[in-house]
Amino acid sequence: MAVETAAGVEVVDLAGTTLRELNQRLHDAAGDEASRWRILNSNGAHAVACGLDAPLEVEIAGHVGYYCAGMNQRASVHVRGNAGTGLAENMMSGTVVVDGNASQSAGATGRGGLLVVHGDAGARCGISMKGVNIVVRGSIGHLSAFMAQRGALVVCGDAGEALGDSIYEAHLYVRGSVAGLGADCVEKEMGEQHLAELRGLLANAGFDDLDPAEFRRYGSARRLYNFQIDNAGAY
Repeated sequence: MAVETAAGVEVVDLAGTTLRELNQRLHDAAGDEASRWRILNSNGAHAVACGLDAPLEVEIAGHVGYYCAGMNQRASVHVRGNAGTGLAENMMSGTVVVDGNASQSAGATGRGGLLVVHGDAGARCGISMKGVNIVVRGSIGHLSAFMAQRGALVVCGDAGEALGDSIYEAHLYVRGSVAGLGADCVEKEMGEQHLAELRGLLANAGFDDLDPAEFRRYGSARRLYNFQIDNAGAY
């Protein structure tokens, strides 16, 4: 296996190592032991650094494909490039950062942790999120935060059509324009507690140069929690 140790960092070159070998090595590091890893020549590989469950620091020097850092627990994964579909899908804790853009379904079903995208995110960002916090420096595509239950989605750019469709109790903050709101999603008052939450999320993402007062808040109108025939057309 092509692994080198440099200044306390395990360096793995995927040009000479299979993805299975890499992920097995990362899984073998599970537990409470912290270690640092650097992955070279990712070249859009799928499922890089999936299922981690240790306080690892993993830097990926390049683009990744589908489901990078899926099911992440406790680890910090930093992608120095773009990410494909399903980035950080079902993440439980830890931090995932992408320097470039993310494709559709970033942070889908996430239950905890922080996902940061420095570029744009595609359609369905944060669908069915269940506690994860997602901060996107750029814009997001349509149907983002669909059926979002808990957590927060912060968009520093614009949001596409049907934002927050069928949303439950997740908090949505958008700095730019919103092309359209989904079923049962409405603009809400920005209270002091929301400004404080947003300020903390921006700081954690490294975007504390932005003013929380420039954002608008969106959430559930709570009309669709229980089925009523009068609301049938809204489903």
